[in-house]
Amino acid sequence: MPIENAPTLTLHHADSSTARAVVASGIWQVHALAERGAIKTIGTMLASLTGKQALDWDLSGITSIDHIGAQMFWNAWGKQRPAQLKLAPKQEELFKRIEESSRVTLPPTRARRFTWVMVLGFGMLSFFEHLWGFIRLIGQVTQDIGRFVRHPLTGPWREISSNIFHAGFQALGITALVGFLIGVVLSYLSAQQLRTFGGDMYLVNILGMSVIRELGPLLAAILVAGRSGSSITAQLGVMRVTEELDAMLVMGISHGYRLIMPKVLALAISMPLLVVWTDAMALIGGMVSAKMELGLSARYFIQKLPDAVPLANYVIGLLKGTVFGMLIALVSCHFGLRIKPNTESLGRGTTTSVVTAITVVILADAVFAIIFSGVGFY
Repeated sequence: MPIENAPTLTLHHADSSTARAVVASGIWQVHALAERGAIKTIGTMLASLTGKQALDWDLSGITSIDHIGAQMFWNAWGKQRPAQLKLAPKQEELFKRIEESSRVTLPPTRARRFTWVMVLGFGMLSFFEHLWGFIRLIGQVTQDIGRFVRHPLTGPWREISSNIFHAGFQALGITALVGFLIGVVLSYLSAQQLRTFGGDMYLVNILGMSVIRELGPLLAAILVAGRSGSSITAQLGVMRVTEELDAMLVMGISHGYRLIMPKVLALAISMPLLVVWTDAMALIGGMVSAKMELGLSARYFIQKLPDAVPLANYVIGLLKGTVFGMLIALVSCHFGLRIKPNTESLGRGTTTSVVTAITVVILADAVFAIIFSGVGFY
């Protein structure tokens, strides 16, 4: 049921002139304005009166009014009192407060000069700060590995095993799927070009070298960086938010020995195995595509592969997997430990960790390509 004294707005033509009078009555409070869409109807009427100066406003008939109703009038007046305004005594204070708040202006902000220089400077400082922290983390992990080698019986074997399971075994599915599809696509596109020049037999060479030497390690590293790297950063970040890291320090438990080193060793062990797995799936996909596109049998493919790809390429691929795994773990732990105890920093740190890890992996792959440019070819 509609409430009594609903807000109303009435227009009256003055007898002595062409000016009109606007008379408001009823209850101008938020609960009354929200009844049956009254705020929309009255808002439309007030909008049609905005900017008209020759109007007499009479609000003395309003039973009660709150800030919402007063603000509607104030906006219709163009944020200033009209020349002809009649208010009840109890309404004066409300409109006076609104008028005073409208006069408050923010101090003008001075335009900063050399803003781009400042941004560049802060960016360089942040980069070197991260670089210094990363180098310190590498040194800490090296010391922890030395301690682990000296006292293997007291080492974090369960943590290493758990991280191998999560980062390695649970990644077999996604790496197999992506590797197989990449092998199919690469084989199909290469077959299209080789058929044009009559070089069908060289498909094994192209597929074997590209997958075993480059694509296999790189694909596995990118997938692990997105999957396991983000998980590592989020895990350390949540431990920071819940103050578990501080509790470990109070209990005398080293972060590096119990959290960081097991992850680095686990990825250093599991990444070469994932590289072999990804290579195998990609080559199987390539064999399937070669059989369908060029009619090359799987037997011919398997027999030709050892001759087409020298053994040094397998070793380079495994070495890449080990280095990529350690870099992903170090980058993820670095950003995970720098997360502040709030949820916004957790999300931002995880995103930055994944992007940085993938970038570092690609840079490391470029370094490998330069160092071993003359290795692995007949």
